[in-house]
Amino acid sequence: MASNVTAASPQIADEYRIAMTSTTAPAGFAELYERHCDAVFRAALHVTGNPADAEDVLQTVFLRVLARGGDLGAAPLPEAYFRRAAVNAAVDLLRRRAVHAEAVYDDQAPHAGSQPPVLLKEQLRRAIATLESEDATLFLLRHVEGLSIEELAVMFQLEKNNVAVRLHRIRIRLQAEMER
Repeated sequence: MASNVTAASPQIADEYRIAMTSTTAPAGFAELYERHCDAVFRAALHVTGNPADAEDVLQTVFLRVLARGGDLGAAPLPEAYFRRAAVNAAVDLLRRRAVHAEAVYDDQAPHAGSQPPVLLKEQLRRAIATLESEDATLFLLRHVEGLSIEELAVMFQLEKNNVAVRLHRIRIRLQAEMER
């Protein structure tokens, strides 16, 4: 009897997996994924600079949406929601990496202006990881994703002047962090 069960179990397992997949995924999730996965990946890649990390962020964003049953809450613009979610998840990833990273102090290090662009990008990523989550998101959506101040004001429910002032203060903090 045990041999009959083992012989049939791969087929049963496949049927069970298919049944679970089709019943647990909310209707339209595949379409939602297809429509927004490229934008999420691009936003994550801009922030992390690493395709493998961007894929991790992509997976995280859509797993969170799937865990909520495909519900985007009260997001009036799904494109903006997914870009913001990607940036947030990417910043979280950078923060986790910064906590575990070890930095070597070199008092003979050259000035930032003479460092190769790759090192400057990594230094900026580490500086962004020190910001509060909302500030990091605001900065990245403006300077990496290219959203306008007006779009950010609507997205964050702030006045345009407040967005401009916050972005200025964020740039000052990032500059100070990169000079350390």
